[in-house]
Amino acid sequence: MKRFLLILRLLLLGDGEKRAKYLKKHNILHAIGNDVLYQPFKIPSEPYLLSIGNNVNVSANVNFITHDVIQTMLKRSGKYQVREENLFYMGKIVVHDNVVIGSDSTILYDVEIGPDAIVAAGSVVTKDVPPGSIVGGVPAKVIGTVDNLAKKRYKSMVGRPHNHMPMEIINQFFWGDTNNKSR
Repeated sequence: MKRFLLILRLLLLGDGEKRAKYLKKHNILHAIGNDVLYQPFKIPSEPYLLSIGNNVNVSANVNFITHDVIQTMLKRSGKYQVREENLFYMGKIVVHDNVVIGSDSTILYDVEIGPDAIVAAGSVVTKDVPPGSIVGGVPAKVIGTVDNLAKKRYKSMVGRPHNHMPMEIINQFFWGDTNNKSR
């Protein structure tokens, strides 16, 4: 019931910054830093095994998986030696400072991400993400560096509109017209 109420509370909070502050205030995770954006409505089943650093953006629908149930299958099969006291295998997840985790990604136990790393949307992270790298795919592999992305972004931002500009300017840039119509 406690877990259900926590998820309900996260659903009711308006944005990812408020969710992160709530998780921090109530010590839900092992650790959570400053300037965190936490968009998911759910938390891992063992939230005490998740540590999030400073300046981390966790996009919508990210899953942090802190355990598996392989032990149960091994035990029930009768073919394998298992430790009776371990019902399932648990592991921690550490997200270091200055990290972005793209939407619909899954982060498995026994993984460290970053610092200064990006996980592309839809990735399944099964092993450590090196500092300063961009990973993507299933399973996630290094596909670039944050340094190269930052340089490319800097150059591409010249003359590009931002979200606080009038809609006419945004439409003109992206669609070649000033109409605000759906296509």
